[in-house]
Amino acid sequence: MIDARNVYRKVTRKIYDFSPEQQQNLLAIVWLYRDESERTLQLVSQYLGTAVDEAQACFEQEDETGQTARPLPNYAEALSALRKTLASFLKSQPKTGPHSEVLKELDKETELFEQDIEQFRKRAQQAARLWEAAPDTNAALLKLTQEFEPMAEASRDLIKQTDLIYKLATRLIDEIENVDRMEQQRNPGISRDLTRSRKTADEARQLAVEQLKQVRYFWKQAHWLTERFPEAKLRDVAGLVKLVSLKEIEANDWSLTPGRYVGVAPEEVDEDFDFEETLREIHVELEDLNAEAVTLAATIKRNFEELGI
Repeated sequence: MIDARNVYRKVTRKIYDFSPEQQQNLLAIVWLYRDESERTLQLVSQYLGTAVDEAQACFEQEDETGQTARPLPNYAEALSALRKTLASFLKSQPKTGPHSEVLKELDKETELFEQDIEQFRKRAQQAARLWEAAPDTNAALLKLTQEFEPMAEASRDLIKQTDLIYKLATRLIDEIENVDRMEQQRNPGISRDLTRSRKTADEARQLAVEQLKQVRYFWKQAHWLTERFPEAKLRDVAGLVKLVSLKEIEANDWSLTPGRYVGVAPEEVDEDFDFEETLREIHVELEDLNAEAVTLAATIKRNFEELGI
């Protein structure tokens, strides 16, 4: 019996489905039931190889048009361009003030970010060498999954750093713009350059974040399989799968409801849950509902007026 109720992804707050990889993972359980463990091992190897490819693509990849994209280096360059544009405003600012603390934090985090990017590059290169050398045996793939974990965690940390640095940059811009209105009026070109640089940095941030997410995502698929089936053999996993005999089904009045057999899965913490993004979605939904309520109220009032009530 397989219970797939805990295997899904959230598309929106109200829509859930199975990703192609989740469907493959469920199919892999069937392969194990049929003693086709080599197919499951090939899938694990494929996930790990894709994780390596996605990590290297953070630094250089070829898009559909044949052009080369460099998500992480491009973001670092966009931040540098934004910092140079800000320098024109900073010249007219006092050395102390609210913006000075933000500037110090931004410079500190940017330096750490650049160091972590280089460290992540080395991990990606090492992972590529390990994957090329590893045979597609269960023991080797188990070890490889464990060795890839630091790279996967580093990609998640880089996402947080990527967002943090952009937030610090926008905070600095807001602080400066609130004080230096006169400079913007004297030189509107600087303001336009700042807006353009800010937009470019945000677009580069989004591309870098989406690419980094892929690294940990594919590693998690390999980890999901190897953690539940470490010997590449089918076994009972609470809340997911259980080998059930006909006698046991008969004892349950021939019920084929998986939940009656597999038990309850341990509650897992969603490490990828974005609290701020969820709040933004709720806020947007609330604004839409408020706008709809105002429109409906106006319509009801107009209808009453037409009826002379």
